[in-house]
Amino acid sequence: MTDQPPVHEPTTRRRQFLGRLSLPERTFITDALRTETVGGILLLGAAVIALIWANVWPQAYESMLDYTIGPSGPLHLDLSLSTWAKDGLLTIFFFVAGIELKREFVAGELRTPRAALLPVIAAVCGVALPAILFALVNSGSGGHPGGWAIPTATDIAFALGVLAVVGSHLPSPLRAFLLTLAVVDDLIAILIIAVFYSSGIKFWALGLAFAGLALFWFLHRRGVHGWYLFVPLALVTWALMHESGIHATVAGVAMGLMLRCHREGDEQHSPGEHIEHLVRPLSAGLAVPLFALLSAGVTLSGSALREVFTQATPIGIVIGLLVGKSVGVFGGTWLIARFTRAELNPQLKWADMVAVSVLAGIGFTVSLLISELAFPDDQALADRSKTAVLIGSLLCAMVATVLLKLRNRHYRALCEEEDRDLDEDGIPDVYQQDDPAWQARVAERARITEAAEPLPGGEPETPGNAGTSGSSEASGDPGNPEASGTGR
Repeated sequence: MTDQPPVHEPTTRRRQFLGRLSLPERTFITDALRTETVGGILLLGAAVIALIWANVWPQAYESMLDYTIGPSGPLHLDLSLSTWAKDGLLTIFFFVAGIELKREFVAGELRTPRAALLPVIAAVCGVALPAILFALVNSGSGGHPGGWAIPTATDIAFALGVLAVVGSHLPSPLRAFLLTLAVVDDLIAILIIAVFYSSGIKFWALGLAFAGLALFWFLHRRGVHGWYLFVPLALVTWALMHESGIHATVAGVAMGLMLRCHREGDEQHSPGEHIEHLVRPLSAGLAVPLFALLSAGVTLSGSALREVFTQATPIGIVIGLLVGKSVGVFGGTWLIARFTRAELNPQLKWADMVAVSVLAGIGFTVSLLISELAFPDDQALADRSKTAVLIGSLLCAMVATVLLKLRNRHYRALCEEEDRDLDEDGIPDVYQQDDPAWQARVAERARITEAAEPLPGGEPETPGNAGTSGSSEASGDPGNPEASGTGR
């Protein structure tokens, strides 16, 4: 009998996406999303207050927005509160977005081209399709194609606030995908703002702003520390960027990208991670909710709501958010998975990606900002655009809620599995199941727990009473199985 040549199984393995995160990445994502979730709830509350204020006491709200504060010279910073909100507060938001993006490129989901392909293509498609649909709707004589960028943004804080309110147990891979998508989306948004919504460039101020950014980078790379040095430098750089005609938020994202986000030596956290940990609560808990309070106050009269569904610009925004964003994100994801032969996490379904794609249609903070930038000379049109953003985001939230609720029981089971920690060492069991030491710890805890379980008579089984509990009763009726102990 001759030996047959061995049959080799194919060694190629299809890449899985939306799979389990690494433990450090999961820890970072969990901490970041916890802060963003709280910020999202505050954002929702601020938006509701703004709407009530603007519709019940409109004159008081308008006078508050027009209140001017700040020095007039030398950089013309005597700005209204509404301008301070969109140029100042959102700089903090984009600073955190810059750090997030840098970290994603260095240590997160975007660190390798293969891993970055899925969220980047999904984000690009989620920006392109809403813009195309808006342009098509506004291609007629009554349209305003200049607002094409309004429905292109995803608001991660608003989306997470919706998840918190509806009680959805979205698994960490889907949350990580949503966060990464929003980070890339923010980068595209800041590029759009810098290129298409900047005018009247003052090159002397722009040159000085670049010099400030270069000094910021040099001091940081030299290991210089001290908030008392970097905060004034950042403020001066921001003021020069604002004076230059480039939108001031560009300074925030640029400084965020300059921070070092990889660890060196025995560092537990890189400088970028440390600063993000300090600034993220300020951004999510104060800056963005205040921006919502100062920007989301629009009139919701019957005529205003009717205009949303009868005029090209607001209709284009609603369609862009609800249809364009959802189809763009899902379509980009499906196409990449199809042509790269990547397989979906077997614990999830494509229906889950549909729900997340609809959730990505919630565009609030940046969409409100672009509404003001797109129509600076037509406040009525800007307000209608803001109303459309609110309605489109609300529709996306409602549809996403229904889709997520259909799978919420499954999500809850996945989250419980992700968080289970039988040996109580602070590390989820899914990361230790193949470790013999973990198996031994779990077996020992199970043995101790079983030994401590109470007997039918009510006494716990301990070395002192094991096998002897109820002995006085056992001697009374040998024929009784419970009394004799044979019934245990």
